[in-house]
Amino acid sequence: MSRRILLISRCPPYPLHLGDRLIVGNLFAELARRGYQTDLLAFSDRPTDLADVQHYRAHFREVTLLPDPPRTALDYALRLRQPFPERAEAAWSPPMWEAIQARLARKRYDLVHLFGGVQVYEYRQLVRNLPHLIVPYESYSLFLRRQLAQTRALRQKLALWLRLQMARRYEERMFEGYRAVVVLSDADAAALRALAPSLPLHVIPNGVDLARFAPEAPAQGANLLFVGNYEYAPNLDAALWLAREIFPRIKARVPHAELWLVGNAPPPALRALAAPDLHVTGRVAEVQPYYARAALFLAPLRYGVGIKNKVLEAMAMALPVIATPLSAEGIAPSEGVRLASNAAEFAEQAVALLADAPLRQQLGAANRSVIAARHTWAAVADAYEALYAQLSRPAR
Repeated sequence: MSRRILLISRCPPYPLHLGDRLIVGNLFAELARRGYQTDLLAFSDRPTDLADVQHYRAHFREVTLLPDPPRTALDYALRLRQPFPERAEAAWSPPMWEAIQARLARKRYDLVHLFGGVQVYEYRQLVRNLPHLIVPYESYSLFLRRQLAQTRALRQKLALWLRLQMARRYEERMFEGYRAVVVLSDADAAALRALAPSLPLHVIPNGVDLARFAPEAPAQGANLLFVGNYEYAPNLDAALWLAREIFPRIKARVPHAELWLVGNAPPPALRALAAPDLHVTGRVAEVQPYYARAALFLAPLRYGVGIKNKVLEAMAMALPVIATPLSAEGIAPSEGVRLASNAAEFAEQAVALLADAPLRQQLGAANRSVIAARHTWAAVADAYEALYAQLSRPAR
């Protein structure tokens, strides 16, 4: 018998180049193929969101998008006195509160799946009588702690420190009473567990569409690739570090090397670095051709949390990867992912691999095998189905 799910999400499930939307988009497409019937209530914060419903409507019975309400620093501070509202007027989004109430009164659901953290946690009161879980997918306090460690300007450090204190206070209480809390990596789980030891935490990583990200013939040449949405600060930091400090070291020893920085919304500081051997593409219709033409994928992220979808995609495309340890968090170990912590280590590893095509092919094949075994969306859906079943069992 089909399961009926109410999904309350911080965002719509499209476009898929945005990491949080990628998760709900791919997971619920897979669950729909398995016969799940899901109604979607989601916050919207982009002008194109309503037009984009056509891309995923088939995966849901009903789709309702509501404006994501603004929340100021004062709003967050005041909410700490009573984190969980008990009526619509006290919620950040009374329309979402009322929409959830109306949907639960009108339809029967087997489970409620909340996706997001501070945007959706406040609806615990409404879903408490049904099997439910919340998927913040990462620890925001861990993100801020890592960003703080990379920041040098005193004023920025102070602002980040204050935000970190607020985030910690929220994560100490925000998920109280939820029957399951799901994150993407062990590092995120450890960060939340340190703040709230009793949380029922589960780690379910992201997946990759193996048919969409399928390897082609091994690339010739010395193309180096990084992919990212540059609206996300850790991706921009990584791209700038790669272009300014890592790539010149590689270029000095491999003169024909080229660097491709692919992805959405590169700001002027990144576009200004473009040169005949350093390509800044902006958003592309399909990213797979760029993976296919690359000899190596470099992932020099210095802060951030969760799983790096770009690394999963590169591995699925049978590319060798050179990454910071942080970039490989949450991903099953593979001999095809070489770790580096500074610019010199990145350059040394890249130069060695660019000179050894057979080794690159061996490492790329190992990466593809790991993804096929551990990181498909089918495997992710299996994990969620098992958790749904666990939550739905009668209490003893």
